[in-house]
Amino acid sequence: MLELRHVWKKYGRFEAVKGLDLAVKRGEIFGFLGPNGAGKTSTIRMVAGVLRPSSGQVIVGGDDLEKEPERAKSRVGYIPDRPYLYDKLSGGEFLRFVAGLWGREGDEVEARADRLLELFHLAPWKDELIESYSHGMRQKILISSALIHQPELIVVDEPMVGLDPRSARLLKDLFRTFAENGGTVFLSTHTLEVAEALCDRIAIIAEGQIIAFGTMEQLREQAHAGGAHLEEIFLKVTGGEAMNDIIEGLREAIAR
Repeated sequence: MLELRHVWKKYGRFEAVKGLDLAVKRGEIFGFLGPNGAGKTSTIRMVAGVLRPSSGQVIVGGDDLEKEPERAKSRVGYIPDRPYLYDKLSGGEFLRFVAGLWGREGDEVEARADRLLELFHLAPWKDELIESYSHGMRQKILISSALIHQPELIVVDEPMVGLDPRSARLLKDLFRTFAENGGTVFLSTHTLEVAEALCDRIAIIAEGQIIAFGTMEQLREQAHAGGAHLEEIFLKVTGGEAMNDIIEGLREAIAR
């Protein structure tokens, strides 16, 4: 469903992403993890079609994002980490607006918008301006807008930010159902417990390159960490020894 073929992203002389090769299957929830500054956000934005690679190819559903941008992007629903929205539109208007960008309109869109608003308990605020929404409500309308055109691939950056526990659980169940029905989720998060519970496979990136890849069992083998949780594996492969020294130093300081 998603392929990255030797993808590079450079900002001047700085190489944020270095020759990334990756293939994500249909029906898969794929975790894309890494420390700050690792190249995650640049990669996510390239997959979503927001940022152009310096070189290489991003293929979505068989379509090259560079050569067939409209068709490739129509397959993607993008949920960024910050909900930038049009405050002077109501929730319902915003969903219709986004659907219209993809050439979707009419009763089918209206019915789908109503279902999404009901799902996230936003139906009572359908006709209220987004400027009156709380942060969590804004996140929910953003998620709804990513699903309104029935994408095949959902690209998600920190999906649980601002969500209450019920909505976070609902979103996890939604991702699972989406994948079970043939959709693909490309997920980036710092909440490693969520990634471990949800993802079929995981890639860990550092300094623009993948340093670990596979199922949880394969990650344990690569990190020589049998039985370890994802947090322990992540810290180990990204330089967790230094973090352990810092934690030990803090414990000693607190104990004094």
